Amino acid sequence: MITFILSLIILIGGYFVYGRYIEKVFTPDKNRKTPAITSADGVDYVPLSSKKIFLIQFLNIAGLGPIFGAIMGAMYGPVVFLWIVFGTLFCGAVHDYLSAMMSLRSNGRSLPELISTELGSTAGIIMRLITIVLMVLVGAVFLSGPASLLTSMTGIENIWWIVLIFSYYVLATLFPVDKIIGKVYPIFGFALLFMAFGILVAIFINHNPMPEITQSFGNMNPDPDRFPVFPMLFVTVACGAISGFHATQSPLMARCIKSEADSRKIFFGAMVAEGVVASIWAAAAICFFEGMEGFQGFMAENGNSAAVVVKNISSSWLGLLGGFLALLGVVVAPITSADTAFRSARLIIADFLNKEQKSFKNRILISAPLFAVCIILLNINFDIIWRYFAWTNQSLAAITLWSITVYLARRDKNYFVTLLPALFMSSVCMTYILVAPEGFSLSHTLSYILGSGFSLFLLVCFIFGKRNLSTEKSI
Repeated sequence: MITFILSLIILIGGYFVYGRYIEKVFTPDKNRKTPAITSADGVDYVPLSSKKIFLIQFLNIAGLGPIFGAIMGAMYGPVVFLWIVFGTLFCGAVHDYLSAMMSLRSNGRSLPELISTELGSTAGIIMRLITIVLMVLVGAVFLSGPASLLTSMTGIENIWWIVLIFSYYVLATLFPVDKIIGKVYPIFGFALLFMAFGILVAIFINHNPMPEITQSFGNMNPDPDRFPVFPMLFVTVACGAISGFHATQSPLMARCIKSEADSRKIFFGAMVAEGVVASIWAAAAICFFEGMEGFQGFMAENGNSAAVVVKNISSSWLGLLGGFLALLGVVVAPITSADTAFRSARLIIADFLNKEQKSFKNRILISAPLFAVCIILLNINFDIIWRYFAWTNQSLAAITLWSITVYLARRDKNYFVTLLPALFMSSVCMTYILVAPEGFSLSHTLSYILGSGFSLFLLVCFIFGKRNLSTEKSI
């Protein structure tokens, strides 16, 4: 329990200490007019209150990530808390805050456009393709998944749930951000936080056995040879530590923020809140089953289903309310990630084509093909394709960190705050695709050497490339 308590303390303390330092690196200007003011269009550029934006941002980046990912990560033992804590503070929160600020200073431009500016047009083209595919993939999977769960819970045919959820996606993608997302998201975001708080209280009330990091520092996964801590854990727990998906969502809120002074509590703060939620669920998974043996045994008997774990913990510890919140978390959370994924895809295409989105016609023209592809993808089995999503997601995070590093280097700022995480995540992604069964299935030793060598190569490229960067004093 001490490991868990320290995790929460470090996360919260890190927000105030390291968060303030990162804020000083960027130096936000509270007097500078934001895109929500200078480019207000009543659709995507809409000024919203900081509290509302925080809850929207939190739900945007969370979804099921800090719940399901944390539960799966807990299979590795208490070492998961190290990754959640330090991954959140030094990787995820820095990644989310600085990518959002880059967008904020670029009139709310989407991630691929920011990467194109910093890493070149070729990188921009590749990122446009990758991010659009990812956004539509998220939308399709988070349409069929919740629909199937709702069918199992209600007995109503799957097709009707698909039609209902899909209709919501269309409305949330096309309507002004303050009309649907701005009204619904804060409620669901608060509910997700309230649910986590209830679980936190239950953990302390029950006080079941939980291994400490000092007792079990190594890999406690039942199959350690197939699932080594490095790099598997760092891909398994994505949204609860760092996720490239976040950088595709932050520009949505960068177009709504009214003052740069609110940026740290919104973007850095939302990621820290997600880290706290992830820590709570990782602890709950171990604590509820009275230790690692009970937890891993339950997972083995239930097909390693994190959803079943959530249902059991919520209904047992929180009663009727817990059952309702479990439904909210397992069904609504992915839906609210998918609708903003479609909205993000629309804006990415609009930015590339330079198509203003105040016109409803323009929104329809861009969104219709995305929805058509989503419907087609519903007929495809995602079991294999989805395995690559987590890796692609973390690769996107690594690329985003590299673009931020170049951005800071151009402006003579402390780029080490993102250079080191960029090197680490690059090594994680390369090692993962080399060692994973769905990758090249190479030996662990060879994969570690090649993964480290890849990061070293990128570092050399950056050092030589930095000499040719055109410096910009204004940030």
